[in-house]
Amino acid sequence: MHLLPPFRAEHIGSLKRPAVLLQKRKELDDGKITAEELLPVENQAIDNIVKMQREVGIKSFTDGEFRRHMFYDGVFDNLDGMEYLPDVPLEMFMSYVPDTMAFKHHSFKKAASYICIGKLKRTKPFYKAQYEYLKSITSPEEHKNIKITVCAPEWFHLRHGPYAYKKEAYSNDEDYFADIAQAYREEIQELYALGCRNIQFDDPLLAYFCAESMITGMTEQGADHEKLLNLYIKAYNDCLKDKPEDFTAGLHLCRGNFRDGLHFSEGGYDRIAVKLFNEINVDTYYLEYDTERAGTFEPLKFLPKDKSVVLGLITSKFPKLEDVDELKKRIYAAADTIANGHEPRSKEEALSQICISPQCGFASHADGNPVTEDDVVKKLSLVVKTAREIWPDA
Repeated sequence: MHLLPPFRAEHIGSLKRPAVLLQKRKELDDGKITAEELLPVENQAIDNIVKMQREVGIKSFTDGEFRRHMFYDGVFDNLDGMEYLPDVPLEMFMSYVPDTMAFKHHSFKKAASYICIGKLKRTKPFYKAQYEYLKSITSPEEHKNIKITVCAPEWFHLRHGPYAYKKEAYSNDEDYFADIAQAYREEIQELYALGCRNIQFDDPLLAYFCAESMITGMTEQGADHEKLLNLYIKAYNDCLKDKPEDFTAGLHLCRGNFRDGLHFSEGGYDRIAVKLFNEINVDTYYLEYDTERAGTFEPLKFLPKDKSVVLGLITSKFPKLEDVDELKKRIYAAADTIANGHEPRSKEEALSQICISPQCGFASHADGNPVTEDDVVKKLSLVVKTAREIWPDA
């Protein structure tokens, strides 16, 4: 049975950026320093954060996304055919999408974004440099444990709907996503050749399909939410079509983790569970489960026997620590649901398919949430402590 990721104690990817890194990045944005001058500060911050992950017992390493401003950076800002627009009128953002709904609610007039203006083509790597630096500061035995977080392929498409691409570039969604999928396949093949064996798609957008507000808004505007979800599932599968057997692809769903813990949507996974677990060809799911806004464990009854789930039971939004006994109770409850699901199995088998993590990263954007670096250490230590009490070899 191919149960991945290989570690019971996981974290999502982004970590709290140290103050010196935030200050230097601001200086870069203000034109006071160059990217070359920022680089050693990033390197030192990444060295320290990898050391921290080792010390608390997290065995899969990320760079904390310290080279990014937003978690989804990397793909569309590097694709030929995409154009950065600093002032996109809000009418080009779909009002039914929960995060753009929030922008409009706060009376924003314009927002920065990327629009496709020509044929999409990958002419340079997306995440090669980030992987290679992690490889340079870890041992050969650890290289397979490096995890690279990547942008969801539908990120700008859902936001912009019919404005996502110029009609001179593409006449339909299928052709647009065909070129995106080709770019992802090329990226995966290069990462694999370099030694990477683990990526995680970060995708709050799929969770939006669980939100009644978006479903209602799409229906009112004549948009077919079922058709759109099917389009995105196909896009994922096309991206992963040539994935090597020993290459793990994970999928992280959350409902927003913006400044001060702001979230954009609510609703359990029930609406999309069958398709999420059975039609998207990923190996594992990182699921938000720290508050009631994510619903119950009931959708886990659709989890197949050959996939795993990472339960995001520990919040990254606030510093208060969860109770270990309560976390363990919830893990066992999830195992019961899986064991008694559509493919019945023993509770032990179900438990073997479960890992634990925070519900999201600690800094989905550069500013981060109201937690300190010490809070991050305590939260990740709690993840490891809880995992080891259930799986002693975690």
